[in-house]
Amino acid sequence: MASLILSKYNATPANASAAAPTEGCAMSLMTPISHFDGSRRALQPMSRVEDTRAAAGDFRRDMLAKPTVRYYESFELVRVPYPAKFAYLNAFTRPTPFVHLCNRLFVIQFDSSEGLKTLLVSPSDWEHQRETPFFAQLDAMAGPLTGVMDSLMVRTPNTVLGVLAKIGLKPEDIDYITYDHLHTQNVTRWLGSADRPGLLPNAKLLIMREEWESAKGLLPWHNQWYCPGGIADVPDDKLVLLDDSVFLGDGSVALVRSKGHTEGNHSIVAHTEGGLFVTSENGVSLDAYEPKFSKIPGLAAYAKQTGAEIIINGNTQEYVVDQYISMVAEKTIAGPSVRDPRFPNVAPSSEAMAFWLFPSTAPTVTVGNLRYGTLTHSAELAS
Repeated sequence: MASLILSKYNATPANASAAAPTEGCAMSLMTPISHFDGSRRALQPMSRVEDTRAAAGDFRRDMLAKPTVRYYESFELVRVPYPAKFAYLNAFTRPTPFVHLCNRLFVIQFDSSEGLKTLLVSPSDWEHQRETPFFAQLDAMAGPLTGVMDSLMVRTPNTVLGVLAKIGLKPEDIDYITYDHLHTQNVTRWLGSADRPGLLPNAKLLIMREEWESAKGLLPWHNQWYCPGGIADVPDDKLVLLDDSVFLGDGSVALVRSKGHTEGNHSIVAHTEGGLFVTSENGVSLDAYEPKFSKIPGLAAYAKQTGAEIIINGNTQEYVVDQYISMVAEKTIAGPSVRDPRFPNVAPSSEAMAFWLFPSTAPTVTVGNLRYGTLTHSAELAS
């Protein structure tokens, strides 16, 4: 197989200077993370929770000792309706059918032994993802009123290429892209396929092998959330398949395996001047990570009644135990929010936002767009 592969079977310790290469690949850019090894092996689920929480605390301490990223900024791409029954599984008590999800693009630059690297997190090609069955079914239900529905419920302030142009980066400046999971994503536009080149000519996809392989053989209820043809014919040399968690470059960015929302879910952790920001879609708001403080109807009561310390984003529920554990790990890694210390420093890849058409869904605290550090522009990269 021509793709780059990093395996944990012969991994060096997390504080080593370079990762152990496999299959002849030079992987000095990536260092395996060993903090979570064995943390989910206990037979009792609550033991797994506590073992993983302890591992996440150790990981947080060690990552805070590493450098900060050179640049970190998030940009709103699109807002779409999403079923409230999934957003806050079993907890939301109002009849409002949807929450308004804001999908964001994160642009991160970090140092490595190979020079400065530019990473796009969650570069959603929303212009070409409408064939995802869930959204296609919404269109079908709306029928001739699809345009009206769009004008009321969908907002599209930015595109990926538009953001890059606005901040002074060219498509060829992008070294890597990554998604916490592949729901709704169409990566062929960025990486290319059998019949067309990619628009990000130098980019490679960093993805857990579990996520990539599962997306190629979906169960029926899984395929409702994956864009048809979204990963078809992507060239092998555009893939970096990961078997476990890794630090990137100087350690200011980490991809932490966080199985739950999907089989191959991972969380993106970035060390910024504002602390460690953790990004995934395991939860759709800060309320989901600390429901006991939530003002969203039902969440605090559900947390008190059940003792649950998180509320999962549950449109696919086959890994709910792992998702619970992963969300505990995410909030432990993140630490207190820079906005409200009652909540963790999590930056969801798709964040629920207040919207007049969807009453009672406004989050208690909103993350919004973030910016830390200084961007190195195309001209500087070229020189």
